[in-house]
Amino acid sequence: MLSQIAPWFGYLASLLLALGLLVSNDIKFRWLNSGGCIAFIIYGVLLNAIPIILTNGILLVINLVWLYKMYNRQELFELLEFDSGGIMVDRFLAFYKKDIEKFFPDFRREQLEGNLNFVVLRDLVIANIFSASVKENGDAEVILNYTVPKYRDFKVGRFIFDKEKKYLLSKGIKRIVYHTVASRNHRRFLEVMQFATESVNGHQGLVKNII
Repeated sequence: MLSQIAPWFGYLASLLLALGLLVSNDIKFRWLNSGGCIAFIIYGVLLNAIPIILTNGILLVINLVWLYKMYNRQELFELLEFDSGGIMVDRFLAFYKKDIEKFFPDFRREQLEGNLNFVVLRDLVIANIFSASVKENGDAEVILNYTVPKYRDFKVGRFIFDKEKKYLLSKGIKRIVYHTVASRNHRRFLEVMQFATESVNGHQGLVKNII
């Protein structure tokens, strides 16, 4: 019986390791790699293959050490406001244009004019660009909130919506509003950030109350 189910753990391990090579986020890579190592360890136990158990046990420890370092690493986050752009913003938008279209298909460079615009630096690297139209009633209607793939671990979101809450309030913002969300992954991110479905101008949107 055990010899019959053992190959399935081998297939699962191979799948997880292959998926790990496809992701661009370091944390996701380490988690997938760890899952693959665990599956291979079970595979080795079922077959009594000591070399497989030993090798993947060592790799699992290495992955867990890296995950611990990643989750506990002290990083510098900074928020830099800008008016309508500049050469760095233009280069950033051009470089990530195709990926931005997946999350904000209707976004156009010209929409930055007259909005609240800022970038989030993570260890002096642009990790996020944010643009919202702030209304008189305190609603900040999001035009763009794009985080580069490498930094999609919720830290940027928590920095904007939690640590920089006073900054948002100083801009007269009472609610962050999404009228539509084009990506399932982005919707999941907003749910983790505690956005809730509410009525916005007679339509259903995702909203986070700041006050």
